[in-house]
Amino acid sequence: MDMDNQTQVSEFILLGLSEQPLQRQMFFTLSFSLYLIGCMGNLLTILAIVSDPHLHSPMYFFLSNLSLLDICFTSTTIPKVLVNHLCGLSTISFSACLAQMYFFVAFGAADSFLLSAMAYDRYLAICCPLHYMTIMSILRCALLVVIPWISANLISMVHTILMTRLSFCSNRIPHFFCDINALINLSCSDTQVNKILVLVLGGSGVLIPFVCIMASYTPIAVAVWKVPSARGRWKAFSTCGSHLCVVSLFYGTIIGVYFNPASTHTPQRDMAATVIYTMVTSVLNPFIYSLRNQDLKGALRKFIRWGHFAKSL
Repeated sequence: MDMDNQTQVSEFILLGLSEQPLQRQMFFTLSFSLYLIGCMGNLLTILAIVSDPHLHSPMYFFLSNLSLLDICFTSTTIPKVLVNHLCGLSTISFSACLAQMYFFVAFGAADSFLLSAMAYDRYLAICCPLHYMTIMSILRCALLVVIPWISANLISMVHTILMTRLSFCSNRIPHFFCDINALINLSCSDTQVNKILVLVLGGSGVLIPFVCIMASYTPIAVAVWKVPSARGRWKAFSTCGSHLCVVSLFYGTIIGVYFNPASTHTPQRDMAATVIYTMVTSVLNPFIYSLRNQDLKGALRKFIRWGHFAKSL
C-alpha cells in the first residue's frame, strides 16, 4: 500500500519473520516461551535481591536494575507480537509504532549504559577494594543508574521527533516490530539526517559504554594476573565472568545488526540477530548471573522456599 505523505499513514503492517503459517506458529511459540521464561527469571532475580539483606550491595543493585531493564526491553515488542498473532492481526497504529520505537531505543540504550556502570563497579571492587564502599556510596550508585536512563531517553526522543517529520511510501514493515532502520527504509523523504544520527547517537550509545567497559577491564585483567594463587585468580575473575558473557552477547548482536556494512545485511540475517538481542539475551541474563554466583543462587533458593512456605500457610 503506497502512501503520498506521512499524514495519510494511520497504521503500519508488521510482516513479521515469515508469511508461512507454520513458521509464524513456531515464532509465536518461541516468543511466548522466551518472554515468559525471561520475565520470570528476571523478576525472581529482583525479588531475591530485594528480599536478601546480604545482597544489598552496589553490584546486586545494578544487577536488579539490569533485570528490570530486561523486562521492560522485551515488553516493548513481544506482547504486541503475541496479541497480533492471537487476534489474527498484523497492524499497529502510527502513534503506537512510534511509541514502540521510542521505548525500544530508550531501554536498549539504557541497557548499554548500565553495563558500563557495572564494569566500573567491578573495577573499583577488584582494583580499589579498600576504598570500594566509600567510593560507591548510595548517591553514586543512584547516579550511575539515573544517568543511563536520562541519556537513553534523550537519545530516543531525538530519533522519535525526527521520525515524525518523515513521509512514508509504504506502510508495510518487513519486521516483527517498529525498528528504526526499517521505518527509515520505508520513507520517501530525505533521511540523511536520520541515518547520520542513527550512526552518531547509536554509535555513541554503543561505542562509549563499550570503551568504558574495556577501560575498566584492562586494569582488572592486570590485577587478576598479579594474584599469586590460581584459586585466587579464578575467584577474582569469576566475579566478572558473568558480566563479560552478558556484554559479549549484547554488543555482539547489536553490532551485527546496526554497525555492519550495508552490503552484508539481509532481512533474514538482521531479524535473526534482532531476535537474539530482543529475546534471547533477556532470557539468558538471569541464568548467566545466577549459575556463576553462589550468593545469588542461595538467595534464589531461599526466596523460592519462603514462597512455598507462605503458600502453605
